Amino acid sequence: MTPALTGTAPFTAPFTVTASRDYDPEVGALPAMSLGRYEIDMTGGEAARRLFAAGARHVTLPRPVDVTDPADAAWTVRALSFVGALTSMAVSVDWQLHTGPDPDAWRHFSHLHPPTAVLGPADPAATALAWRGTYYICKCIHRHGPGFIQVRDRRYGELRRFTIDEPEYHEAVETLTDGAPVDAVPAPVLDDLMAETLVLRFGDHLWWAPYRVRRWSEAPLVI
Repeated sequence: MTPALTGTAPFTAPFTVTASRDYDPEVGALPAMSLGRYEIDMTGGEAARRLFAAGARHVTLPRPVDVTDPADAAWTVRALSFVGALTSMAVSVDWQLHTGPDPDAWRHFSHLHPPTAVLGPADPAATALAWRGTYYICKCIHRHGPGFIQVRDRRYGELRRFTIDEPEYHEAVETLTDGAPVDAVPAPVLDDLMAETLVLRFGDHLWWAPYRVRRWSEAPLVI
């Protein structure tokens, strides 16, 4: 029987992942290390926290994430949000991402745990290697303070820092936490967030790229 992680149901159907106690997939496949299969029927952040509490340190997604397929947009944004939540807890993720032929598209997602394969570019192996070589945790994050949200983004090389204190933007971030339909965010707010690539659109759904961090992995000035 597959255990279910249930909570507030998002806008897509449940999906099943496999989890293990070790970062090395071979070690994690051993009987004493495998946690088996879990059905995810809740927001990505809550599911990630419960998996971590259960001992999961490596999670495998059930299928590739294709950002080029508008018909699969609901799964895309939910899966990306889930991978981001796992990344924020330093849980490794076995997943594949289809970015299409744009050789630089991977940079939008480069703060997420590197996928096992990047599909679509002319040289997938080189793209995956570049991702792994430049990845570090807390590369694009947001944190909450009293009355503000701070975003720190190094996906494109230099540090870009944003402080968000307007209520309508706070509401938008909350709405976008696990992905959302396009019409769920007011157009002026959405335009501002997309202009900074903090929000990406796939078909008729939106993805909030920064994942939430609650504790720095290094000194804040380093990150």
